Amino acid sequence: MKRILKITFIVTALTLFFASCVKDLNTTPINPKLITPDNAYSTAAGYKQVLAKCYAGLSVSGQQGPAGNPDIAGIDEGFGEYLRGYWYHQELTTDEAVISWNDQTIHNFHSQTWGSGDVFIAAMYYRIFYQISLCNEFIRESDDSKLDSRGITGQDKINVQNYRTEARFLRALSYYHALDLFGNVPFVTENDAPGKFFPPQKSRADLFAYVESELKAIEPAITAARANEYGRADKGAVWTLLAKLYLNAEVYTGTPRYTDCITYCNNVIGAGYTLDPKYKNLFLADNNTSPEIIFPIEYDGNHTQTWGGTTFVICAAIGGSMKPADFGVSGGWGGTRTTKPIVQLFYPGLKNGLYTSPTPPKSPKAYPVVYCPGSYQGWDPTNTKTVIASKGSDSKYEGYLYMANTNQQFKFCTTPSWDHNYGGTNWTLVPNGDNISVADAGYYKVNIDTVALTYSVVKTTWAVIGDATPGGWSNDTPMVYDPTSNTWTVTVDLTAGTLKFRANGGWDINYGDNGGTGILVEGGANINVPDAGTYLITLKLGIPDYTYILKMNPYDHRAMFWSDGQSLEINDIGVFTDGYAITKFRNVTSAGVAGSNPTYCSTDFPLFRLADVYLMYAEAVLRGGGGGSAAQALGYVNAVRERAYSDKAGDITSAQLTLPFILDERGRELYWECVRRTDLIRFGKFSTSTYVWPWKGGVKNGISTESFYNLFPIPSSDVSANPNLKQNIGY
Repeated sequence: MKRILKITFIVTALTLFFASCVKDLNTTPINPKLITPDNAYSTAAGYKQVLAKCYAGLSVSGQQGPAGNPDIAGIDEGFGEYLRGYWYHQELTTDEAVISWNDQTIHNFHSQTWGSGDVFIAAMYYRIFYQISLCNEFIRESDDSKLDSRGITGQDKINVQNYRTEARFLRALSYYHALDLFGNVPFVTENDAPGKFFPPQKSRADLFAYVESELKAIEPAITAARANEYGRADKGAVWTLLAKLYLNAEVYTGTPRYTDCITYCNNVIGAGYTLDPKYKNLFLADNNTSPEIIFPIEYDGNHTQTWGGTTFVICAAIGGSMKPADFGVSGGWGGTRTTKPIVQLFYPGLKNGLYTSPTPPKSPKAYPVVYCPGSYQGWDPTNTKTVIASKGSDSKYEGYLYMANTNQQFKFCTTPSWDHNYGGTNWTLVPNGDNISVADAGYYKVNIDTVALTYSVVKTTWAVIGDATPGGWSNDTPMVYDPTSNTWTVTVDLTAGTLKFRANGGWDINYGDNGGTGILVEGGANINVPDAGTYLITLKLGIPDYTYILKMNPYDHRAMFWSDGQSLEINDIGVFTDGYAITKFRNVTSAGVAGSNPTYCSTDFPLFRLADVYLMYAEAVLRGGGGGSAAQALGYVNAVRERAYSDKAGDITSAQLTLPFILDERGRELYWECVRRTDLIRFGKFSTSTYVWPWKGGVKNGISTESFYNLFPIPSSDVSANPNLKQNIGY
């Protein structure tokens, strides 16, 4: 089980002592118990419990989980959870995500038509400032004078001082989110004594300076990188947040700070973090063991239960033909998918979908069968996997049998017993006759006619051929047989055109598809390949019906899409099967074991990780930052891509390393990790007509939107309540 900071109910009552700032932001903290600060903060252990609540403010929304005793009254605990709200703002507003639900104003996010009364924007805003209030209270109660007055000395005092730096980091993180999402916001610190007052508004540039100064102030004191408990902030987290701050400085203040970004990226890179060998492991239920994650938001299915967090990220993405059990959960919510431009980051030029072959029926027709017991399967006449079938429901039976070893023998039984069996010799069936023998191991096409009393056994190897294949109509592209799945496969680069399947390098045995049904017919029509690309081609013979699948299959293992039964185009956002689903996050460990709870997920959210830092370094170099190296930038980008491709096939050259490439690579590496909105704004592609995607502006093909959407509005309720606040332009 994961080790997480223990959260206890002692911290719930502390909301009484910092309620004033949050109340002025039109929220109502819940106070189920009355515990004084002197009780709560009487020991170093008590301080750690309150610090746990500061961390828990990022992952849960109340005191009991998943709902029923919320931190903030009047806000649904599901969408009011910190990460879920942040994900909405950073993902649903971009090309990376749509959601099928029609909850209140949620569709306004993707269409970029939100306003100052939006409930989801208010939920994120109040959650940010609730989190800031939690941290302010802890910081206020942990200064040296308070510790001395409570008799906390020696190592205990040192421990609490360390906790204080972490609380300051968490406050800086939330102010960074406020800076990025809302720009000009109310500002309160530990120096503002509890009591009703109207917080002043701080400009975006001034808030940038504050976050920068706070992070630099705690940098010397906070625990060394990779030396703290997992899930707690350290120097690595401070440096990464500073790098993010500086990368976006030109957006926030008008002044670029790319040299500073490079400095702090170098600090992180030099601290000993390493890329996780397997990309997929970063998003599984045991990702707490990853050497790449710098700062996560922690989740545990039994101890941090919420309808937000990675429970939302995972469950909302499951629907259609997807099986929830494959994702370690008991059910899917049928909500979130992605748009075609994100799929095209991995499949350039894709127009018609990953599955270019029709989907065969889920329940194939059942035809009369003949059983084929033999030495290759233990002489078992009841084995239903070693049968041939009569597609015409007549005397003629056909199928394919795999003989793994040489010198095998077999017979035919018309029932799953030896009562009515046939042997044979010289292609003639004989009731109760001699065993039929094959000398070579291999995959055999077997035909019998129980009226004409004939049989044939032909060893086959399979290939694809056609003008879509590398060999054209002259040369086969061989396929490989997998006895476990009983399929033939090949991964091959195809052009737009047609192909067929044929055996043994000739046309005596070949299959096509006459009706576009996904079911193969001997001698059938050529199969259409509409788009050029790399395909995984699968041929499944065995017994009729014979089927095939043509699926685009990039070498980039980061492409985690569910396309079976899903359309590439989104004609209706409210229909889950419109748009490809994302399979990136799962409540399953790297060993394939489901998380501790099938309802609430145990997968941590990697808020900061090394690959992001590598890409930030490369971007800052390309944007002219000093102290970096173009060669090193290329090396970092190729390290990320070599992990994605499992080899150097995805490496790029220095000429290919451009800013547009970096934006696309960040999309490939970091999709659904809450960076896309910030990235698109930094690249000038979030609003206006510089880049449109499906349903941007509320139109199927996407249209221009106003640039003021680069910032969210301050909730109208707070503007009305606080005379110091001025609404963001455009709202």
